[in-house]
Amino acid sequence: MKNFIFISPNFPEKYWQFCDELQKNGVRVLGIGDARHEELSNELKRSLTEYYHVSNIADYDQMYRAVGYYAWKYGHIDWIESNNEFWLEVDARLRTDFNVTTGVKLDGIEAFKEKSEMKKFYAKGGIRTARQIKTSEGLEAVKRFSQDAGYPLFAKPDVGVGAGGAHKLENEGELEAFFWNTPQVENYVIEEFVTGDICTYDAVINSKGEPLVESMCVCPPSIADIVNNNLDSTYYVEKHMSENLRFWGRRTVEAFGVKSRFVHLEFFRLNKAHRGLGEVGDFVALEVNMRPGGGYTPDMINYAHNISMFKIWADMIAFDYRTTPDPHDDYYCVFAGRRDNAQYVMDHQAMLDKYGYAMMMSPRIAKALSGAMGDQAYIARFRTAEERDAFLYDACNRK
Repeated sequence: MKNFIFISPNFPEKYWQFCDELQKNGVRVLGIGDARHEELSNELKRSLTEYYHVSNIADYDQMYRAVGYYAWKYGHIDWIESNNEFWLEVDARLRTDFNVTTGVKLDGIEAFKEKSEMKKFYAKGGIRTARQIKTSEGLEAVKRFSQDAGYPLFAKPDVGVGAGGAHKLENEGELEAFFWNTPQVENYVIEEFVTGDICTYDAVINSKGEPLVESMCVCPPSIADIVNNNLDSTYYVEKHMSENLRFWGRRTVEAFGVKSRFVHLEFFRLNKAHRGLGEVGDFVALEVNMRPGGGYTPDMINYAHNISMFKIWADMIAFDYRTTPDPHDDYYCVFAGRRDNAQYVMDHQAMLDKYGYAMMMSPRIAKALSGAMGDQAYIARFRTAEERDAFLYDACNRK
């Protein structure tokens, strides 16, 4: 029996399904988290062989002791995973210290954690990306970079999750102010500004680097715009993947040497020609994420394609192949996240009444995720793009 340690299996809430499918595949699932045992859902409790509570996942001594206890009790640990970008380095450090060979170790984590390191792998694979400079090179060097790249520029932490700390810089004055006023400014990167929809390549990759399942999401407003401008959050799973995106997604998987992982790879789809990057409709790599898409994205992929990403991932862990066929029954699955501090033409009940036939979920969003996702979510699926767009209009039409 394989010993699988799942870190923080209670967050996001739906992650209990990863544990459930692992258990069904004969894997021993051992949880470590900062939630007390009585706070775990009944579904998660049933999916775990044992749960070890720590007061703080960021306290490595506690995490080391927890893994050491499991190794003493159950034998060698075969997998350590959180499927959560926030704990990526903790996962890697534990794998290194306990010689777990089924994932990235500490000496390889920079490629997935630091945006500046990602550029080297993209270049190796011949994958187009926006030009970039580290702020640690100094203000004058960045000014010289701006003379070629032009304004606006986009600044973001070299290591970061989501859109936290991102800044759009419109001119040299804003660039100087950014350098003067930003704490730990030396830990940022600055890129030429690229416009277009953000599209994601979502896949489960086996030990040979081959995709067991692939899907595509389209995010019309960027997460940075949503957070900074208090916009409604909207995105959708495409009914069918662009073959161009499929090509560049697989090329990126190969360039980064991805094996035995869930991936969420971000690309710009250009809405205007960009010198050195491509024409309208071309894909330009943004960043890699070695985890599932955030929030309810795995559920949305399931609804869009009538599959279970949770099961396919668990099949990869247990067998390295997929045990369920692709039904080829596809929809658009749409997410709309409203703000509690905004008023809408169509109220909550009216949304449920009109779109009940297509509504898959209408959850409240956890506070930890509401900045990027809104407070009240609606997730629905549709056969046609016209239905998809009408739903998004009704969900986001403010008074």
